[in-house]
Amino acid sequence: MLPPMPNLQSNIKKLYAFSFLKMSLFPMAIITLFWKDQVGLSLTQILLLQGIFSVAMVVMEYPSGYLSDRIGYRKALNYASLLGVIGWGLYTIADSFTGVLIAEIFLGTSLSFISGSDSALLFESVKGTEEEAHYARHQGRMSGSGQIGESCGAIFAGLLYAAAPLLPFFIQIGVWLLAFFLTRSLVEPARQIEHPTSHIKEAWRSTRYALIENKKLRYTILLSLLLGLTSYYPVWLIQPYMQDGGVPIGWFGPIWAGANLSVALFALVSHRFHLKLGDTKMVLLFTALVIGGYLGLGATGGVWGFLFYYLLTCMRGLRGPMLLNHAQQEIPSANRAGILSLQSLCFRLAFVCTGPLIGMLADQVGVQQTFFWLTVAFSVTLPPASWLFLRQLKQKKAL
Repeated sequence: MLPPMPNLQSNIKKLYAFSFLKMSLFPMAIITLFWKDQVGLSLTQILLLQGIFSVAMVVMEYPSGYLSDRIGYRKALNYASLLGVIGWGLYTIADSFTGVLIAEIFLGTSLSFISGSDSALLFESVKGTEEEAHYARHQGRMSGSGQIGESCGAIFAGLLYAAAPLLPFFIQIGVWLLAFFLTRSLVEPARQIEHPTSHIKEAWRSTRYALIENKKLRYTILLSLLLGLTSYYPVWLIQPYMQDGGVPIGWFGPIWAGANLSVALFALVSHRFHLKLGDTKMVLLFTALVIGGYLGLGATGGVWGFLFYYLLTCMRGLRGPMLLNHAQQEIPSANRAGILSLQSLCFRLAFVCTGPLIGMLADQVGVQQTFFWLTVAFSVTLPPASWLFLRQLKQKKAL
């Protein structure tokens, strides 16, 4: 194989840096507290807010990925960075549910332009070179860079919030300005871009291919969706869980940083785990970490109960590169960002349908008891999804 072209080779490290910046979310470690204490939202409203945020991403997710395949991944990431600047800027003047909602819609649209575009650009930058075989490693490093960025943003979040509640948001605006200057320096790979006579028909063809015709891709998306939900619900519940357990506010930043460092570490070593364990044992490991994490959160409480959350973050780091690698191998270049965005769209739709219900449950029975009921739910849904995924892999290898 030919070595990567120098300009495309530069994309790899720049995408690592972009992932670091996009995930350097200074407000994230205290965002639920900000919504509750500064804006006055209930947990039901918070999960409803995230549901609406997901709707904004659902509306833009697949169209933005489809558009990225046509206008180029570099332009899509430029638009995402500018929308990020606007969204976090609006947060500095938001003082109601409506104000926060408008800011979240801008941020949701920003993330929808990123979704699929960064991974697609990474894959296209190594495709046809000796680095293509190491895509999962590069994807793991990109994911790891993002989690390290979120850890760096989180570590002092509690202290910044205590000093001035809006300070993390002002810093975040600067982060996205840096991201914009970085994305402008990316290089668009040369590739064959299709110009269909009907964009609607082409979008439907891609959807049918991903969700109906290609069974391996379909069940990869299904398993990724469920595992994504297992690691996403606690993002919005763990802060009130810690608050209920008496965890000091000054600990919130370091705890959040530790959680994201665990995601980063296990994303970086995911390809090694996969090579050693294989697909079946990896999926069993995912299930064990999910059930163990939720059961621990539901059965314990107090200051140290949050440690079980780290089992879920470890799973999150391990599963991303492995499942993305399986998906990438099945996706044609012309629709790569679009189908990756379709996968994210499926996840967002699932959260829109379930997130507000989880928030209502947490308001009624408490966060700890909600974790217990989620243990039951995932114990029922994960095994059949895992079996379908693994069966399809075996059938694919047998061909």
